[in-house]
Amino acid sequence: MSVLNWLWRVVRGVLNAVAGVVVFLIFVAVIAGIAAAIRGDGIPARTVLDLDLRNGMDDKAAPGLLALGAGKLSIMDVVLTLDTASRDNRVRGLFIRVGSGDLSLPKGEELRDAIRRFQRAGKFVIADSQTFYSGGLGDYTAVAGADQIWMQPVSSFFATGTSTTTLFFKGLFDKVNAVPQFVQRYEYKNAANIFTETDYTPAHREATTRVLQSWYDSAVSEEAADRHLDRAVLIDVLNRSPSMVETVKEKGLITNIGYEDEAREAATAKAGAGARIIDFARYRGATRNRDQAFGAPTIAFIHASGDIVEGKDNAAIAQASTQIAGDTYAEAIRAAAQDRDVKAILLRIDSPGGSAIASDQILHALKRARATGKPIVVSMGSVAASGGYFIAMAADRIVAEPGTLTGSIGVLWGKFALGKSAQLVGINARELDVGKDANFDSGVTPWDADQLQIVNQQADAVYADFTQKVAEGRKMPLDKVQQVARGRVWTGADAKTYGLVDELGGFWTAVDEAKRLIGVAPQSRVRFKAYPEQRGFLASVERLADGSSATAAMIDELTALSRSAPVRALLDSTHAANGEIQMRAMGLPD
Repeated sequence: MSVLNWLWRVVRGVLNAVAGVVVFLIFVAVIAGIAAAIRGDGIPARTVLDLDLRNGMDDKAAPGLLALGAGKLSIMDVVLTLDTASRDNRVRGLFIRVGSGDLSLPKGEELRDAIRRFQRAGKFVIADSQTFYSGGLGDYTAVAGADQIWMQPVSSFFATGTSTTTLFFKGLFDKVNAVPQFVQRYEYKNAANIFTETDYTPAHREATTRVLQSWYDSAVSEEAADRHLDRAVLIDVLNRSPSMVETVKEKGLITNIGYEDEAREAATAKAGAGARIIDFARYRGATRNRDQAFGAPTIAFIHASGDIVEGKDNAAIAQASTQIAGDTYAEAIRAAAQDRDVKAILLRIDSPGGSAIASDQILHALKRARATGKPIVVSMGSVAASGGYFIAMAADRIVAEPGTLTGSIGVLWGKFALGKSAQLVGINARELDVGKDANFDSGVTPWDADQLQIVNQQADAVYADFTQKVAEGRKMPLDKVQQVARGRVWTGADAKTYGLVDELGGFWTAVDEAKRLIGVAPQSRVRFKAYPEQRGFLASVERLADGSSATAAMIDELTALSRSAPVRALLDSTHAANGEIQMRAMGLPD
C-alpha cells in the first residue's frame, strides 16, 4: 500500500467519524425536541427563578463551542429573560444570591432597572447575601429595591464607597531598559500613563476622581430611593462600614437576618403551595425563542460587545472572548437596513474601543442604514468609550446608565522597544530592512524623531476626524466638543450634562425611545431580530432542539470543554497585537 493511499484511508476514517458524530447530534436533537414538545417545557405552575449574581457577568456571553449553547449567563440574558418571566403567569417571583463584589456599578444599575421592571409586573423579589463583600456598591445597588433582603447571621456589610487602584510600571521598565513610546490626544487619554508615569498626572487624577465621585453619588441616590431611606442615613452607614448585620438591619438597609435555606423557604412560601425554585439558566433555555411577539413591529438588535477589531469575527470556532469585528458588524448592519421587516435598529454597545479603522467602518455602515429612514437608538452598557463611543455617532438617540463609562474622545498610539531589555539577558536583536521606515513597527528599535513626527501627524488627523464626527452626530459646536473631548472618560450622568448622551436608563429605556421614533405606543410589544445572525450547522441543531433539557445538558458539556484551560491556551496563543492607531480606553476604574 502506498503512503498516499494510507494517508487517504486515515483522512477518510476521520471524516467518517466526524460525520457519524454529526448524525448522532442531529438524532439526539430531534428526539429531544420531540420529547420536549410532548411533555412541555417542564416549568412548574408556581415557579420562583433562582439567579446567582456572585460570579460576575459580562454584558454579552462569549460564544460557546462552534457557536453552540447558551454558555454563561450575561447581563443581557438576565434583562431579556426577566422580561419573558414578567409575562409568564407561572413565574411568581425571583430569588437572587448576591454579595461577592463582582458587579460594577453600571452593571448593577442595568440589573436594577430590569428587576424593578419585573416587580412592576406584580412579581416579588427576595435577595440573599451571606455578606456584602468589597467596598464597591454595584452588588447592593442591583438588589436594593428587593422586597426582602436577607443576610446571614454574624456577617458584615462591607460596602463603603468607590475606589480604584492603578499600578504604574515606569520604574520597572527603567530597570530593564525598556522604552515605551506613546502618543495620546490629549492629556486625559491616560491609558498609557501606567507605562510612562510613576504616579497620576493632574489630568489623570482629576478625571478618575470625578468618575468615582459620580459613581458614588448615583449609587447612594438610587439605593436610598429603593430602600426609602434618608440619604444622610445611608451615607452614615456606608461611612461606618464594615458594619455588623444587626446594624444594617436596624438602619433599614436589609429586612431579614437568616441563612440561605431560610430565605429560600420564604421565597417558596410567598409563591404559594407547591411552588418550586427553578434555576434561571434552565428557565431561559426552556422559554428562549418561545415568547416572540409575532406580528409586532420588528427592531433589529445588534449587540456590539468587546474590543473593536478589523476583519471578520472568528466566533465560528470555540472562543473565550467576544469582539466587534469590523467586517462582520458592517455586514450585519447592512443586512438589518435592507430587511423590510425591520423598523428601527437598536445598537447595544459595551466596548472600550479598539481599531480606529474598524470603528470608522462600522460608523459608515450605521450612517448608511440611517439614511434608509430607519431610526437608530444606542443603549450603552458598562462602557462605551473611545471607539465604543465613536460608533454611536450615527444614532438618533443615545441612552446610558448613570454609571456608564463613556466619552474618551481621543486617540492613543504607541509601542514598546525591547531591544536593550533583551541585551540584559544576553539576547542581541539585529534588524535588516529595505525601504525607508520598514522597521516602523519594530519592537526592538524605538521611533526616531522623524518617525515620531509622522505618528503625531496621524494622531492629530484621527483626533480631528473624531471630534468633527462627534460635532456632526451630536449636533454640537466643534469648540464645545473639544472642551469635553481631550480623551476624557465621563460617567453617563456627567455625559448627559455635557450633551454626549440623550437619556439616562437601561436597555428598556432605549427600547422605549425606539418605539417612540417609529410611532409605537409605549405599552405595545416589539419583536427583536438579532444581528449578526447565528450561523453554522451546529447552530441549526441548537435551534431545532431549543428547550430540550437533554440537549441543554449536552450543550453545557461541550461549552465547558470549549472553556477548558488547554483549549483556552490554544486559542489565546493565536491572538496577536497590531501597531495601528487605536481609539481605546484602557485601565478604567473597576
